Amino acid sequence: MSYAIIRNEKYKRENLKGIYRHNERRNKNYSNKNIDKSKSHLNYSIKEPTYSYEKEFDKIREKYNLKGQVKTVSNIVCEYIITSDKEFFESIGEKETKRYFETAYKFVCEYKNLGEQYILSAKVHLDEETPHLHLAFIPVIHTTDKKGNAIDKIACSEFWKAKDSYIQLQNAFYSYITKNGFDLERGKSSSRKHLSVKDYKEITNYEKSKQTLKDINIELPNVPSIKDFGKLTAKRDEKIQKEIIEPKDKIIDMLCSDNKKLHQELEKQINAIDKAEKLENERQSILQEKLNLENKCNTLEKDFHNKEIELKRNFNKKYDELLSENIYLNKIINTFEKTIKKFISWVCNRFVVSEEDTLITDFQQETNTFINPIKQIEYEKEQEEFEL
Repeated sequence: MSYAIIRNEKYKRENLKGIYRHNERRNKNYSNKNIDKSKSHLNYSIKEPTYSYEKEFDKIREKYNLKGQVKTVSNIVCEYIITSDKEFFESIGEKETKRYFETAYKFVCEYKNLGEQYILSAKVHLDEETPHLHLAFIPVIHTTDKKGNAIDKIACSEFWKAKDSYIQLQNAFYSYITKNGFDLERGKSSSRKHLSVKDYKEITNYEKSKQTLKDINIELPNVPSIKDFGKLTAKRDEKIQKEIIEPKDKIIDMLCSDNKKLHQELEKQINAIDKAEKLENERQSILQEKLNLENKCNTLEKDFHNKEIELKRNFNKKYDELLSENIYLNKIINTFEKTIKKFISWVCNRFVVSEEDTLITDFQQETNTFINPIKQIEYEKEQEEFEL
C-alpha cells in the first residue's frame, strides 16, 4: 500500500537563494544524480514566483504588513515536500497525478488558515524518479496585538508550537487527501535520529572490530588423526573415533561454519562503514564546493549589480548631457532662423527689393538652397542618393 507523504523543512533567509535555484531549476548542474535534465521541461508551477524567494518574501511582507521580528537566525520560510511512491503515481496516471498535487496545494492554503497569499512558490518536479511537489510558504499566524487589533505575524516557532505539530500535519493531510478520493495510507512519522559516520563508528566499536577482523583466524588447525596412532587396537580406535573424535569434529565444523558467517558479517559491517566514510568525505567535499560556488555566485551577482548601477549612472549622465546639448542646439537653430528672417526683411527694406516671399523663392531657385533647414537636409539627402 502507498502512503500520503508530507514533510516539512524550515529555512533562514540565507537558505532561500539555494532552494529557489533548486526548486525553480535555475542551476546548470546538480549534485543530485536522480535529476534527468532532459525531462525538466515537464516540471510545472501551481503557483509561480515572480521574483526570487527573497524578493517574494520582502514584497509579501510589505504588501500585507506582516508583523514579527525577523532576525538573521530566524526561520522565515517553510517548505512542504509532498509526494507518495513511484508505483502510486504510475497506477493513477498523469491526470490524477496532477489532481493529487492540486489537492495538496488546496490543503496547504486551508491548513491552519494560512491563505494562498502567503505561498511563495509551488513547483511540481517530474524530472526525478518520483513525482513530488516543493511548496514554499511563509509561516504566518493570525493573532492580535497588545491592543486587541487583528494582525498577521511571521512566527515559525508559533506555527509549529505544539509538540505533536508534525503528527497533526500528517493526520490532517492524510484525512484531506483520502476524502478527495486518493486511496493511500497515512505517512509514517519517524523519530529516528540521523547518525554521523563518526557517531556510528563509536557505537559499533569500529576500530576494535576492524583490528579483530585482521587478527582472527577462521581456519581449522592441523591436528593428527587417531589413525596415526598405530599402536591402538582397531576396536579401541573405532570406539574413540565414534564416541569422542567424530562428535567433537562435528562441533568444531559447526563452530567453524558459524565463525565464518560471523566473519563475513563483520567484514560487511567494516566495508559498509568504510564506504559510508568515503561517501561522507565526498559529500563534505561536494558541500564545500557548493558553498564555494554559492559564494562565487554571490560575488558575481554583487559585481553584476554594481556594474549595472554604474552603467545606469553613466547612461543617465550621458543622456542628460545629450539632452542639454540638444536643447542648446535647438536654441541656436531657432535663433538662427529668426536672424535669417530679420536679415531678409532688412535687405528688402534697405535696398527696396520686392516682396520677401519672392526674394526667398528666387534665392532658393537660383541657388538650390532652402531657407528651411529641415527641407535643406532632405534635399541634400535626395541628392546624395541620386549621385549613388
